[in-house]
Amino acid sequence: MSKEKIKIFTGRSNPQLGVKIATALDVPLGKLSIKDFADGEIWIKFEENIRSKDVFIIQSTNGPAENILELVLILDAAVRASAKSVTAVIPYFGYARQDRKDTPRVPISARVMVDMFTAAGAKRIVTMDLHSTQIQGFANIPFDHLYSRIVLLDEIKALGLDPKNSAVLSPDVGSARMSQAYAKSLGMHFALIDKRRYAPNKAETMHLIGELDGKNVLIIDDMIDTAGTTVNAAEAAMENGANSVTAVTTHALLSGSAVERVNNSAINKLVVTDTVAIPEEKKLDKMKIVTVSNIFADAIYRIHEGESVSSLFEF
Repeated sequence: MSKEKIKIFTGRSNPQLGVKIATALDVPLGKLSIKDFADGEIWIKFEENIRSKDVFIIQSTNGPAENILELVLILDAAVRASAKSVTAVIPYFGYARQDRKDTPRVPISARVMVDMFTAAGAKRIVTMDLHSTQIQGFANIPFDHLYSRIVLLDEIKALGLDPKNSAVLSPDVGSARMSQAYAKSLGMHFALIDKRRYAPNKAETMHLIGELDGKNVLIIDDMIDTAGTTVNAAEAAMENGANSVTAVTTHALLSGSAVERVNNSAINKLVVTDTVAIPEEKKLDKMKIVTVSNIFADAIYRIHEGESVSSLFEF
């Protein structure tokens, strides 16, 4: 790889992951100054020459909304600095749950996000474990969707669970396809919870489909936000005779009282990735954080070299 032609920069949403990705690629992290004016406006400046370089900007777009605006401004600055190509590497793609008009007079916010990044100059988007894969269809530029299960499967296998006495539990219908893929790869049983959502971030378990009695249960989901869905699924599993519950998720948003909810739940262990920066006050003794830096590093390498990304990350 021509290290002189590739530049890796990170915004402020998850700089730790940016450092790990640059280290995995064996290239220095680029120098980028980001400051806030007294009125809250964001100031961006590349502190090195990026003319005719392949530039990769790493920035998750979880809240606050400034993370999104910051990414847009970095993309624009890179284009105006005459970068050869600009790729938005978004480990966690915010607003992905707003991917359609589920009620009248609401925006399709995921489409707005894609439009903003494209208008700002991104020539490619790389993300991981989208809440809704149809978002790829909103883009008129290459959109690479990576999978955290490449590293999460190894972590699950390290738990030493007997597949015959274990089951993968999907906490809702939306996660069923992902959970079934895990169950197939691990050779475990599969179960599904029929969930009813009666308000945003509020849901209740209605029915459980499958047999969990005497089994070690894995709850698989793409994110844990308020933790209501995951905790309710764990309680349902224990009520149906499960021996233990391990929750596995990619994006650890842990909003509101999620940390307290998980800590007081039946969940024995929580395995998450570092797509979102997790502050110290949100880290739990039962939590294991797995890095996805090597996955993004491999993808960036392949993009830079003009090699296939889908052949490596399809599951």
